[in-house]
Amino acid sequence: MKKRRVFSLMAGMVATFLIVVGCSQMTPPNPSATSPESVELTVSAAASLQDAMKAIAPLYTQEQANVTITYNFGSSGSLQQQIEQGAPVDVFLSAAPKQMNALQEKDLLLTDTRKDLLKNSIVLVTPKDKTDISDFKELSTDKVNKVAIGDPETVPGGQYGKQVLTSLNLYAPLQTKLVFAKDVRQVLSYVETGNVEAGLVYATDAKVSDNVKVIATAPDVSHAPIIYPVAVLKESKNPDSAKAFVQFLSTEPAKTVFKDYGFSLADN
Repeated sequence: MKKRRVFSLMAGMVATFLIVVGCSQMTPPNPSATSPESVELTVSAAASLQDAMKAIAPLYTQEQANVTITYNFGSSGSLQQQIEQGAPVDVFLSAAPKQMNALQEKDLLLTDTRKDLLKNSIVLVTPKDKTDISDFKELSTDKVNKVAIGDPETVPGGQYGKQVLTSLNLYAPLQTKLVFAKDVRQVLSYVETGNVEAGLVYATDAKVSDNVKVIATAPDVSHAPIIYPVAVLKESKNPDSAKAFVQFLSTEPAKTVFKDYGFSLADN
């Protein structure tokens, strides 16, 4: 009897083992259950943000390894037009509220994703070796033949620059000297190469160049507040990932990068 019981017990254990092994072979692990799907985000951002945003991308992908970020930099007005014409964009960062307002009025923004992110200032710069200009008012003298600003029709930096010059009663007198650029980075390039004697750029642009010097900072009262809003586009194919990226831009690691590049935070 004892032998029969032992045999039955062993047989039951073997059967149980075979069932377990069989089940494990029938249901192999599903990689997709543990590995998140790859996501590609297209972020259209104002040209003045390119250095900071390029520094932020690897910080974000360290936390979200499945996300690939593709940047599209340009003037905010041009980026706005691209979005209106159907360009596949997930996130938009504008250098002024005007362009974001236009998209919002056309119902192109995802509800409740817009927020003011950053602030900036306007400065007057000259080539590094030019020493005979010390103030905005000297732009109207014989010391200066050409002054570069962004195109006020499409470039927020140019709109702010025009406001500054108008406030200082210089815009009309400088009409024959003004050179309009497609974005603020082109203004910076014109000054760096000596193609113009002076230019109006964001403080953040001047900060990344070793070939220009800041002569003066425009008074805050001479232009509208320089606010950079951000939002997710309604047509985004990855709205959840896009919203997560926008939220990351307000975290401490991202804030540190923005501050390093000369931006101040809009929530301060």
